[in-house]
Amino acid sequence: PVGIFGSAHDDPALPDPAKTGSLPLADLPYFGAGPALDLDALLAARPDLVVALTYGGGQVYGIDPEAAKHLEEQIPLVVLDVGGGRSLTGIRDRLTALARSLGAGPDPAADAELAAAERRLTAVAAVPVRSRVLALSPAGPDSVHLARPYAWPDLAALAGFGVGLVDPAPGQGANWSTTTWAEAAALEPDLVLTDVRGNAAALGDALGPRIPAFSWNPELPPSAREHARFLTAVAEALEAVRP
Repeated sequence: PVGIFGSAHDDPALPDPAKTGSLPLADLPYFGAGPALDLDALLAARPDLVVALTYGGGQVYGIDPEAAKHLEEQIPLVVLDVGGGRSLTGIRDRLTALARSLGAGPDPAADAELAAAERRLTAVAAVPVRSRVLALSPAGPDSVHLARPYAWPDLAALAGFGVGLVDPAPGQGANWSTTTWAEAAALEPDLVLTDVRGNAAALGDALGPRIPAFSWNPELPPSAREHARFLTAVAEALEAVRP
């Protein structure tokens, strides 16, 4: 890659390390984020292709509509839909197909690592009494966004492997149910997956010191190796909270 850019939630000056996977950030130009995207700098880098995402509806995620239109007039733009209804496997396969079309070779070691991680998580989750797992994004001292499991491809994948995800009461948003910390604690989770992206607040002791917390990136890089690491980490966290 000749550079990267972020979304409107990101710092316009620095990329979010939680979302960039194994990219060599020290060697990659960062063109800003959201309204602060530096189109002139991006165009000056002379990329052959720009890859962006959408969560449905045709709107490019992280780029203002006018900027996206101007960009598309100058450079070929590939927009991959990662919105509701897309499976984690489907998203990974589409990105893999794009990478192969651009010359990347197969990575059988990463594929084997992913298959092993899937088997391990399935085995760990196959217990008579499943641990209650709650995914959330801290919003501040008074409120928290609780993730709706089937609105997030990675959480839906965990449920498919047998992980006991807590589904909160419906809220105003399709992806999140915003509530108080007291109501979140009342769901009695055994394990919390907490959003570690730069725009999320810190979890701290909002749910008390006795509930184990595991770092969760809702915008998981879509590669076999990154998915294998995520599934392995969830399996290890579940093993640690077993009675």
